[in-house]
Amino acid sequence: METRTLGNGLEVSAIGLGCMGMSEFYGTGDDEESMRTIHRALELGVTLLDTADMYGVGRNEELVGRAIRDRREQAIVATKFANVRAPDGTFLGVDGSPEYVKQACEGSLRRLGIDVIDLYQQHRIDPKTPIEETVGAMQELVDEGKVRYIGLSEALPEDLRRAAETAPIATLQTEYSLFERFVEQEILDTCEELGVGFLPYAPLGRGILTGRFRSESDFGDDDFRGGGRYPRLAGENLEKNIELLREVEAVAADAGATPAQVALAWLLSRRDWIVPIPGTKRVKYLEENAAAADLHLTDDQLARLDALLPPGGSAHGERYPAGRTPRSVTPPLARG
Repeated sequence: METRTLGNGLEVSAIGLGCMGMSEFYGTGDDEESMRTIHRALELGVTLLDTADMYGVGRNEELVGRAIRDRREQAIVATKFANVRAPDGTFLGVDGSPEYVKQACEGSLRRLGIDVIDLYQQHRIDPKTPIEETVGAMQELVDEGKVRYIGLSEALPEDLRRAAETAPIATLQTEYSLFERFVEQEILDTCEELGVGFLPYAPLGRGILTGRFRSESDFGDDDFRGGGRYPRLAGENLEKNIELLREVEAVAADAGATPAQVALAWLLSRRDWIVPIPGTKRVKYLEENAAAADLHLTDDQLARLDALLPPGGSAHGERYPAGRTPRSVTPPLARG
């Protein structure tokens, strides 16, 4: 698979693998199938594995660690800290204090069973702690050889600038897809200016861009996306977004590809320092997503996809439930 270089030298596959859903949020997990998925990803040259200490309250890091135990040299392990949870899963807030940075890193290294984290990311910005202090502690971990590169997630442009003045920032991870383009307003330009790579999470619109979910009932009872919890995936918003999806499906038919592949190929065309990290826990979807790296859309196909939303625009409905909106959200532009 093609590789891309992010930030100050981090080389990764053009498409990564998001591991969150293997352990929580997106229905019941199957560790054996998840292990097979990670192994198949590495076989296909998908080197970037993205996890976090909060996913499954540590269980996802343990799963990734088991999967790479005998093939560590093939994987680029990216994990995150700052979203604090109790052992029972209760969310306790965000902590970016230097003391917690060091404590969280030790925990992640232990669960992953590795000596160094390839990409260590602040999952959410802590409003109580100056970002210079958080990033300074992360840089100390680099100096100690426990971390290779550092990144941020859901950071505002001003956060990114202050962080970059403190230490080299390799990546910024924020939601970006055909259905969520707010980062085009200012965030991507800031990344380009500072030489920061970009990792779009939820690049398939939390599954809607795969074409497999047409109604709220298509999500299982144990899937956090169902039950009307995500405004974009519920009620009238979902119906309107399915209408947008039909154009993606039409482009996919024209390209001889799946809607998911078209959505990922569109992201790859935006900048050569963008690496989407679609999540899946099944081999067949991993193989489908990985194949998108070889899909080259025509100018006409790209134009049709661009026309779904105005630059910086968003699909119908908020991207997070009330009370869970990340700091980086800016008022979305009206859909065209």
